[in-house]
Amino acid sequence: MASPDSTGAAQGATAGPNPVAARLDAYWTAARMTAALPADPAKGSGTGPALSPAVDGPRPGEYIPPSRSFDGIPQAGTFFWTDAQGTGRTCSGSVVRSPGRDLVLSAGHCLKGYSGTAPQRRLAFVPRYHDGIKPYGVFPVGADEVYVPQQYYDLGEHAGAAYDFGFAVTEPNQDGTSLQDAAGGVRLLTGTGYRHAPVRMIGYPAGAEKPLECWSRTTRWASDDPADPGTFPRIACDAFVGGTSGGPMLVPWADGWAVVGVIGGYHTGGDTAQVSYSAYFGSATRALYDAAVTGAPPAGAGDARG
Repeated sequence: MASPDSTGAAQGATAGPNPVAARLDAYWTAARMTAALPADPAKGSGTGPALSPAVDGPRPGEYIPPSRSFDGIPQAGTFFWTDAQGTGRTCSGSVVRSPGRDLVLSAGHCLKGYSGTAPQRRLAFVPRYHDGIKPYGVFPVGADEVYVPQQYYDLGEHAGAAYDFGFAVTEPNQDGTSLQDAAGGVRLLTGTGYRHAPVRMIGYPAGAEKPLECWSRTTRWASDDPADPGTFPRIACDAFVGGTSGGPMLVPWADGWAVVGVIGGYHTGGDTAQVSYSAYFGSATRALYDAAVTGAPPAGAGDARG
């Protein structure tokens, strides 16, 4: 079996220096990356809807697997950008194998502000970020290169929780190397059910020097909150707080890793730090992936649907 942390990488594939990436690399200093605030401050904060413990969080007596800080894997990383007020923001993501070798998977609530022609505001992906280091460089995301389901815009982040996923198409890094050539990628799995074991979940808490990982399993969670309808994969893992949204839920695969979910969905990923959720990866996820890899026009908050 190929090494899971290098699967999908190619050697020496470059397209010449990218000045946009060079400018972003200069902007996103170690200090700015550490200071970036989470795009998902409610995740793990306990400040979500005032509902009974049966609706979200650990069950009485449930074992919560611990998480640990580590230096990460090449295929997982974090987005950085500045919001409309110029404040640094961050959310997690993972490199998904694609024909263009340039695709990142994350949560829809992380990326929804950048669909269509929204300003990019220094939006970039940094694979295996840790300790202020950008070991593979910075990969810009431009206008019209973010894909979030139209249903997520139409329904909103709660009623549309079942569509809380998105893809970003990246440009090469400052050396002209494409993302998948630099970092490898994971396989996207859709239609495989809710129950997976073992599952390796990775996420980047905002302000942390390193990402977290946790080994657990996913189970089926049918929402009893009418504000967030749907059925979701659920996973117990400790310490996943703001910034970890969009982080992948990975399963071992024959040639490395495959992704079966991302932190998001029900209550935009969960109101407690001990339990996380994902939107189910089914036909809508596959259709969005196909749109991203074929370069179809992305949906947007202002799009009309007849």
